[in-house]
Amino acid sequence: MNKYAYNPDPKKSARVFGRGLRISQKSSTIVCSRITGMSLDKGRRLLMNMLIQKESLSGKYYTNVTKELLNMLRSAESNAEFKGLEPTRLKIHASAHTGFRFYRPRGWKRRGEKRKVCNIQMVLEER
Repeated sequence: MNKYAYNPDPKKSARVFGRGLRISQKSSTIVCSRITGMSLDKGRRLLMNMLIQKESLSGKYYTNVTKELLNMLRSAESNAEFKGLEPTRLKIHASAHTGFRFYRPRGWKRRGEKRKVCNIQMVLEER
């Protein structure tokens, strides 16, 4: 069982956990902090606009992070729908954390390369 950074009432929330995602933790933290506190529709609209490069965060579009967050948002929305929560009253809480260490060894006397791995927790809470 995964520990969540934010634990609201389980009857009024739906949760999603993305583990071992191949995206940057730094970029994920920036985008997650931006969409935290937004309503479901407003957060989805921001992510879609970033994906089609219509809107940016300080000049960057973060397309890889945006794709993963949109997939997680769809999954969380279907979880909330299954629980019977009202979609117009849902607020997003998302947080990004470092994933496991993923080193790819190289040849003799050469350094390995570190892969970008991130864990993302997303909670939709009815308020």
